Amino acid sequence: MIQTTSTWRLIQTPPAPGPWNMAVDEAILEAVGRRDAPPTLRLYAWDPPCLSLGYAQPFGDVDMARLSNRSWDVVRRITGGRAILHTDELTYSVIGSHDEPRLSGGVIESYRRLSQALLEALRLLGLPAEGLPKPAGDNSADAQEPVCFEVPSHYEITVDGKKLLGSAQARKKASVVQHGTLPLTGDLSRITHCLGFPTDEERAKAAKRLLARATTVETALGLRVTWEQAAAAFREALSKTLNLALEPANLTEEELSRAEKLSEEKYAHQSWTERI
Repeated sequence: MIQTTSTWRLIQTPPAPGPWNMAVDEAILEAVGRRDAPPTLRLYAWDPPCLSLGYAQPFGDVDMARLSNRSWDVVRRITGGRAILHTDELTYSVIGSHDEPRLSGGVIESYRRLSQALLEALRLLGLPAEGLPKPAGDNSADAQEPVCFEVPSHYEITVDGKKLLGSAQARKKASVVQHGTLPLTGDLSRITHCLGFPTDEERAKAAKRLLARATTVETALGLRVTWEQAAAAFREALSKTLNLALEPANLTEEELSRAEKLSEEKYAHQSWTERI
């Protein structure tokens, strides 16, 4: 455990569209990089449901007709990985500078530290979660699958062998963001309804494969956990495990202004979303 206590900002924002959510994370990342904001834990949700693509994921993975028919959004993240359908979940982001001890070192080292706090949050909810490093040299064909929860990741967090919490990280010149998603309830296979597959048979196979490899809190626990309950567990676990003093706060006026600009000009714009 890190011995020195650090004060972080805690921001909880109401459910919002995908472009706004991604813009807020980047606005915080920039503010932290300039030392205009302290390290920040943000807890949030999405409305309407939104498909997010990894930074380098082909836009061709998306079936836009199916997505539009369901009135779902699509957005591209600044972090890597594959597609996630954000709905019925708690999303977190951890944003800080490279010299913050909890985020220092490389991607794997910081993943490992943060995973201990995430595991504790799930255990507080009553889930027997485990986090194991990705096997060395694991470059299986799974890495080509379009769905994030099918692809093994570093310090993947599982319950009963099924992936429960997916995270991704981006390291910029002066700051780091790691965000991840905890599915609380619902049918995880819904994501296959808005991705492109050669045939309906392949779509059905992908849905079946996903349900065999991933789970939600409600399925794993046998009872429904609210967003507020999950958020409370995250706050307690990160405070305890990472030795943090979390101070509730709001986005600054500068961050709000920057988020509005990023949302309009980047995350809601085809030049970013469809760039690959």
